[in-house]
Amino acid sequence: MRLYVGNLSYQVTEKDLRDAFAAYEHVESVAVITDRTTGRSNGFGFVEIADEAEAKAAIEEMDGKVLEGRALKVNEARQRPDKPRGGRGGTRGGGRSQGGRDGHGSRGGQGGGRQGGKGGGRGGQGGGRGGNR
Repeated sequence: MRLYVGNLSYQVTEKDLRDAFAAYEHVESVAVITDRTTGRSNGFGFVEIADEAEAKAAIEEMDGKVLEGRALKVNEARQRPDKPRGGRGGTRGGGRSQGGRDGHGSRGGQGGGRQGGKGGGRGGQGGGRGGNR
């Protein structure tokens, strides 16, 4: 069973979390979730315990237990909803298009840019500087 462990101090490491759950012998994995860009803890993690009865006991015993000055919030982890992952979606335009001041566009590629599509913003076909006149 996968357990959510919240309200972690930002200084708690995976080793600290594993040590806190050391009384449970069927701990399979421990993860402290960190920010991708900074590497800093997000203040929560997950502990996977193979034995369901032991996992339920861990929830009862560890929920509210203080670790590094903070009361833990421990419960069964919920499944993540299936949703598309990724950034904003779509493309943001290309580099400079062919041509220049001859009326065929000097910035962006076809259909790109923030407004996208034909005639939209810098990257749209016919939009921006030097577009179709």
